[in-house]
Amino acid sequence: MRVMTEHIMVGVDGSAPATAAVEWAAADARRRGRSLRLVHVCERWPPSLGEAQSRYCADVLEAAAERAREVTPDVEVTTESRSGNVVEQLITGSASADSAVLGSRGRGGFAGMLLGSVGAAVAGHATGPVVIVRGPAEDRYGRIVVGYDGSECSQAAMEYAIEQARARQAHVRVVYAWQVPMSAPYASAYSKVLESTFEQQQRTAREAVIPWRDKNPDIELTDEQVSEHPVSALMNASASADLVVVGSRGMGGFASAVLGSVSRGVLHHVTCPVAVVRPRGERTS
Repeated sequence: MRVMTEHIMVGVDGSAPATAAVEWAAADARRRGRSLRLVHVCERWPPSLGEAQSRYCADVLEAAAERAREVTPDVEVTTESRSGNVVEQLITGSASADSAVLGSRGRGGFAGMLLGSVGAAVAGHATGPVVIVRGPAEDRYGRIVVGYDGSECSQAAMEYAIEQARARQAHVRVVYAWQVPMSAPYASAYSKVLESTFEQQQRTAREAVIPWRDKNPDIELTDEQVSEHPVSALMNASASADLVVVGSRGMGGFASAVLGSVSRGVLHHVTCPVAVVRPRGERTS
């Protein structure tokens, strides 16, 4: 039986990043014809504060729903209160959602942390795309950046990036980064070999984009191949992007790693919204 995934789930907790996530998700729901489901997970409070907890949880959801309806009055908004472990409940909720959207940090996070533990855990285990929103997001550039290395996860990322670009009438910038696989003292001795290898990698990467361009003639796809660390390359590209999309793991990842080093690095360092995409049906544990 096919699971319906026509709503975007947003985790809310009353924090400023969570409000930014609501705003981003509401705009995304309008563009892509989805409904919005706001989820707040009530953690355990002392029994004596049970009534106050219930009121607080209700207030968090009510404020988030009010903000969503202000941003996009024409989008259907529903709320859901859950109890238990925040990460577990959000991962469970993601299974029936089109995508999950979270703020970069919640109320329990340290001010200096760019990515909180909840965001990292959900991005590593949720079903489908997870978008992490750091702050108020504006569509200023008309550009989606996607990291692509030909892996299954990066193919899922490409599909999501193209869907986002089509909804926004934006163009897609495909970034392939190849890092020299040797330490600097030895790399210089093999400069011609490395140069030839990178040229071959460039050709392969360019050719890999052609089928995507042929299948999506309505989307402008540009591709770029650089010789640097993938996180650095995506950080540089993100400076003129409205959204960065990466697969949960790339070619270099271990099969057991649910969140690869590149996706982790991008989540920690890129300041615009970041989508981490995992092929649906892939096991995460």
